[in-house]
Amino acid sequence: MTATTSKSNAHLGSTAHLMNRIGDQLATQLSLVSRDGTRRPPRPALVLVAHGSRDPRALATVRALMDRVREQRPGLSVHLGHIELNEPLLPDTLAALGDREAVLVPLLLSRGYHVKRDIPEMVAEAGVRARVAAPLGPHPLLAEALHARLVEAGWSTRMDDATRRTSAVVLAAAGSRDPESKVDTGRTARLLAARLGVPVVPAYATTAAPNVPDALRALAAAGRPRAAVASYFTAPGRFATECADVAPWIASAPLGTHPAMASLILHRYDQSSAALRPTGQRALATA
Repeated sequence: MTATTSKSNAHLGSTAHLMNRIGDQLATQLSLVSRDGTRRPPRPALVLVAHGSRDPRALATVRALMDRVREQRPGLSVHLGHIELNEPLLPDTLAALGDREAVLVPLLLSRGYHVKRDIPEMVAEAGVRARVAAPLGPHPLLAEALHARLVEAGWSTRMDDATRRTSAVVLAAAGSRDPESKVDTGRTARLLAARLGVPVVPAYATTAAPNVPDALRALAAAGRPRAAVASYFTAPGRFATECADVAPWIASAPLGTHPAMASLILHRYDQSSAALRPTGQRALATA
């Protein structure tokens, strides 16, 4: 890549960021006026909380997912903050909100240290009026997105009985020391198994057991060598790549910008923003 190209890409990125900020400001102003011209309280801002990754595809995916959310909910002020590795970092995003009320939706798929400790501590230190929503998983919308990604990778929606008896799926997740994280991933595995009609075994890229290769070997030993790897990651990154690389058959892409992801983010936002509103004010509609 030439220096000229790099400067051009940087300029385009900063221009897109500026346009997003202007759009957010306009949307905020419009949302303060009702149809009869009276002023109404602003809706809480939505802050997407991503983990952060050294893989540049992760940031690009999260920003594209933000655009999906904006498309589904025009007028909603949407922001991004990272726990680590990428800018903007969450404390900086919270500081920029000032006294604006916010709902933080973690782009995380289960309970764990980040949801229980890191994010609430950052909110407390920032001193902002905010509520942290539940993680995205488990939820049927995630099973919908996982199913769609598997079909995109080559999973057949019409499978004869003989093929079904030798097929299975490994749900490849990041892993956590928190036992509730494994509970959540297990629930998602059961939701996906109900859609597919084959066993779905949770496995992990790090920390928790079994790991993905062990889960694949156990399925093969049980007479199910035709095993697909379902990528249970929000965005591309090292763990998603490593899990896909050991797949003996097909591996699906991360959940990414599937429409169900944007719908689920807004559902979590609505659940928490309703709890923020004073008694007597109507809650936001559920997505």
